[in-house]
Amino acid sequence: MYVKEVTIILLGKYKVIWGTTQVKASEQHSPVTNLDLVQFYPKIDDFLSQINQIILDKSHQTKLALCSLLAGGHLLFEDLPGLGKTTLASSLSRLAGLDFQRIQFTNDMLASDVIGINMFNQKEHRFEFKHGPIFTQILLADEINRCSPKTQSALLEAMEEGNVTIDGTRYSLPHPFWVIATQNPLFQSGTYSLPESQLDRFLMRLSLGYPSRAAEKLLLQQNSRHDLIEKLQVIFQHQEILQLQCMVNQITLSDVVFEYMLDLAEETRKGRHGLSPRGLLALKKSAQAYALIEKRQFVIADDVQAVFVAVVSHRIGLGESETRALMQKVPVKG
Repeated sequence: MYVKEVTIILLGKYKVIWGTTQVKASEQHSPVTNLDLVQFYPKIDDFLSQINQIILDKSHQTKLALCSLLAGGHLLFEDLPGLGKTTLASSLSRLAGLDFQRIQFTNDMLASDVIGINMFNQKEHRFEFKHGPIFTQILLADEINRCSPKTQSALLEAMEEGNVTIDGTRYSLPHPFWVIATQNPLFQSGTYSLPESQLDRFLMRLSLGYPSRAAEKLLLQQNSRHDLIEKLQVIFQHQEILQLQCMVNQITLSDVVFEYMLDLAEETRKGRHGLSPRGLLALKKSAQAYALIEKRQFVIADDVQAVFVAVVSHRIGLGESETRALMQKVPVKG
């Protein structure tokens, strides 16, 4: 007997839908075994080691970026230009063995520039669909808040649904499909803020910030980032990424961790618009992915704390320091 689902890709006993795993009902709660995971541990270590040679002094952010990919969620960077967002996205796509496209958003960009358009073929006397740059596996949506809300909506709908619809015909996006979006601070001119409902589509919001003095000196001494990226070796195949996304769902959580997450959610709701149930599920999924990266088959409170600020801050409208202070008010019981 199977749980009700729409099957896209088969990976052994796992069935993957946009990073969401569906398995046999009898296997739905069976924990992943160490034998399943141990084959990926060296690759995960190599992945983080190589990307940290490109993105200097940002090991926590690169680990969270990998966490977002394995959790099957999209990633939002809020940073000033020139701090390495495009370099990080290019490095991730190369190491993960995934196709990569970049869209530079502008205020005159149309939805069809992103998802594609039906064009008339005069030779064959019929319309043909011309795929937009969204038909890739990793999409860098650069300066997403410079385009109009209508164009933002077209991208964010595709992120949620995993497909686009043009003139009544539905086209599926590749597997896996991961969006890394960047937005400029709202004090810069020509920006359109993302509504809360659209921010909620992103699993995490991160900020790279400026590197340390030592890292910046090393940056000056090394070759260009482009040359270093070209030398990166592919570590994962895209089927392995899908398999890891399946395994994330099988990482177990104890009642103590569940209660801790519920306590955190309740704390965010005191006197404000707090974390929604969808946000709480995002927190769980992120903690599971983080535990997998940490080579554990179960989630502990440290995993929840490691991802809490990145998952929650943009959902409740607080800054990173305020969200961290809120988290520190909640003790771990048990």
